[in-house]
Amino acid sequence: MNTTRPGEPTEKDWHDTAFDLTRGVAAYTGSPLIAGIANVIGKHPDADIGNAFNHKQVASKIWARQMLFESLGPVYRNILVVGGWYGILSGMLFDDDRFEIGHIVSSDIDPDVAIVAKALNRASSDRFEAITADMYDMDYAALGADLVINTSCEHIADLRAWLALLPGGTRVLLQSNDYFSEPTHISCVPDLDAFRAQAGLRNEVFGGGLKTKNYTRFMLIGSV
Repeated sequence: MNTTRPGEPTEKDWHDTAFDLTRGVAAYTGSPLIAGIANVIGKHPDADIGNAFNHKQVASKIWARQMLFESLGPVYRNILVVGGWYGILSGMLFDDDRFEIGHIVSSDIDPDVAIVAKALNRASSDRFEAITADMYDMDYAALGADLVINTSCEHIADLRAWLALLPGGTRVLLQSNDYFSEPTHISCVPDLDAFRAQAGLRNEVFGGGLKTKNYTRFMLIGSV
């Protein structure tokens, strides 16, 4: 059965198909996040959005969002996400009506991702900012975040040294994993206790692990 329209090529580029599909899903669900993904596919076809929003990435961020809600509550004046990549976690937080969020800053050292993160979070553009910055050079006191999120601690050579840059008492959500076979993972941990020792948080309100097919993701929520 030929489902193409008259004059339409029989084979469509996968970006066109994904763009049509995500726009349709966004219209059906009314989700600003899905609309943002469609916007990224349409305007930034080279962005690796499929990897950023794959089922494992989504599962880890749903877990982070839920445990954040249960552990620290729903109200945040200013959230900072370091290593924010395409801003998926920011979009998922904005997409959850349980949360009351004043502003989110998503930072990443890669200069090519900020424009994509802005496109993905365009529905919350008045509350979202994407910046290009080295996490070791940021003025955390000036940023005044009441929550700092880093879901890529396996990429940090000295996690405790970075956490020492945050003002005392800053609330944090941290994730790492035991996926040692990935070459870019320079600071994996074998278990949750090793992650606790690596971070050295002053106060912990949540610690746990999420098992996936190839690795376990660990998470800590607390304060420095």
